[in-house]
Amino acid sequence: MRYAMILADGPAIMWEFKGCEHLNDGLPGIDELRTSIAWMFMAKGDKAGGNLVKWADEIADLVREHGGGNARIAVDKMDAPGVFSLQDRGLSYVEGSEITERARSIKSPAEIELMRWTIRVCEAGMARIYENSHAGVTERELWAHLHFENARSGGDWLETKLLTCGRNTNPWYRECSDRVCQQGEMIAFDTDMVGPYGYCADLSRSWTCGYVPMTDTQKRIYATALGQIDHNLALMQQGMQFAEFNARSWAIPAAHQDYRYSLAVHGVGMADEWPVVPLHVDFDDTAMTGEFEPGMVLCVESLVAQAGSESVKLETQVLITQDGYERLDSFPWEQI
Repeated sequence: MRYAMILADGPAIMWEFKGCEHLNDGLPGIDELRTSIAWMFMAKGDKAGGNLVKWADEIADLVREHGGGNARIAVDKMDAPGVFSLQDRGLSYVEGSEITERARSIKSPAEIELMRWTIRVCEAGMARIYENSHAGVTERELWAHLHFENARSGGDWLETKLLTCGRNTNPWYRECSDRVCQQGEMIAFDTDMVGPYGYCADLSRSWTCGYVPMTDTQKRIYATALGQIDHNLALMQQGMQFAEFNARSWAIPAAHQDYRYSLAVHGVGMADEWPVVPLHVDFDDTAMTGEFEPGMVLCVESLVAQAGSESVKLETQVLITQDGYERLDSFPWEQI
């Protein structure tokens, strides 16, 4: 329903949903604005095929007009009927995900400023969660505080609903429910917040309900998780190969391996992005190659639990610089 095409030597053409063309007024980088041709079944039903023909003819004509004889077209997201229709018109389809993922992995200064603002909004929501972490509150009620701060600051959405307490924290990935949090239980969450201007704040914290001191088990697991974060942060520097990072990264103790998080580091921008570096237990010949580069924004992850325990989830967001890294978030860790 909404798509764009950027020719190597121009122009950059935007196709907008009918009636929304004015939303592009004043935006830089758009040389031409057109009304989109929808061919999704949802939008066109049994007439989708006819609209697909019109859409593909328009795209093919533009490639012939501006492509200088080059019929290759790289696409990052397209359903199969669109691919086949372009190929039928003599275009050569190239998978574009690698091109877009690598390009957006290096953030511009303007993007970093937008991300800093999103993180500030996210941390305001985290503070509201903390201030309301009293016995008797439900997981969903706590999660709503992050939505509130995001919405009132012009943010977009939350990609997940990962806030749980007590026994719901282990195994990880349960979504928030109507479960009532009890005094002393661990509350753990992962924001996955797409905030103002479309940039993501992907932060995780854990603390006890009612702000009571942690039990010995909670302290030990929290200290283990924070140790992973600190160890792996110290390795974040430009030129560090993913394989070298893996070899030097924090080694999760055997008691926690069955409850581990599969990732050690991943990219973030307008959502979770390339690269993804697995935890050492999962780093094998399928792990991607590459290195950390200045301008990348990366999330350093930790999830620690054991049989019968609660989980502690921690995550911080960092910018790779010429001199190492800069943490972009400032919400404090717990004092144990």
